[in-house]
Amino acid sequence: MNKERLMKVLLGPLVSEKSTMMGELAGQYAFRVVGDANKREIGRAVELLFEVEVAGVQVLNVKGKVKRLGKRLGRRQDWRKAYVRLKPGHNIDFGGGA
Repeated sequence: MNKERLMKVLLGPLVSEKSTMMGELAGQYAFRVVGDANKREIGRAVELLFEVEVAGVQVLNVKGKVKRLGKRLGRRQDWRKAYVRLKPGHNIDFGGGA
């Protein structure tokens, strides 16, 4: 795997109440990833970008919701989510606070 591919695997972090609690309690972080990424690529991308050690990766496909706009029905795009568990002693700070 080349670095260029690994830099494109992660689309962004998922920051919500649930993912924040997982990060604090279990050392697990949620990311939005490209649709064709596998677990090995996701783990290596997190290690490369955040300089941490990954213990495990869980991946799931999220189905897009059906939405209505007037009389027409539409559907949001399907996407892929990854939960990354870090080894003890490692963490990721998305806050970037002072």
